[in-house]
Amino acid sequence: MKIKVAPSLLSADFGCLAEEIKKVEKAGADLLHIDVMDGHFVPNITIGPAVVKYIRKCTKLPLDVHLMIKNPQKYTDAFVKAGSDMLTVHIEAISGLKLKNLRSKLKAQGIKFGISLNPSTALGRIKPALKYADFVLVMSVNPGFGGQSFIPSAIGKIKELRALYKGDIAVDGGINNLTARSVINAGANILDAGSYIFGAKDQKKAIERIRNAAK
Repeated sequence: MKIKVAPSLLSADFGCLAEEIKKVEKAGADLLHIDVMDGHFVPNITIGPAVVKYIRKCTKLPLDVHLMIKNPQKYTDAFVKAGSDMLTVHIEAISGLKLKNLRSKLKAQGIKFGISLNPSTALGRIKPALKYADFVLVMSVNPGFGGQSFIPSAIGKIKELRALYKGDIAVDGGINNLTARSVINAGANILDAGSYIFGAKDQKKAIERIRNAAK
């Protein structure tokens, strides 16, 4: 599968966000990863639909909006209206009939639907929902803050997931040129990376190192 790199805007300089987006777009980003946190599901607060709407005006890259929030089904309309192309929700925040109904709603709106799980969540928790997912996001850090170290147990989870699931597998947290090799070999093909890309002197080379890490 094609390896895609998604710079995570949580690590960008929000004082000059438009310029930061243009830089990674020019550097070869395939899509943008946008972390939405509510201070309840995770211990941090980031942005809402108003900022996503502004980001949409800055770029034509697909926007993967990662909803690390409680009751995500209550807020998806606002994020769709703001210009999201992909919406990711957590299996810890929504499941069962609510998840099924949300997937149907987003599909009708032309939005790709992703399901994520935290490092401490067993893969078995997400297995019944795989049939609804356009892609799956495996967290390789505990969600809430950028710049964390990669949790090695994510590798086994990705391998097990790839044996069950043929769609896109994304991984988020602690991604650099070294961890990228491991997660790609395990079966992931969308790599969300924040500080490694935005902290690089040469962002194009940083993106290329991630994309070609397994070669």
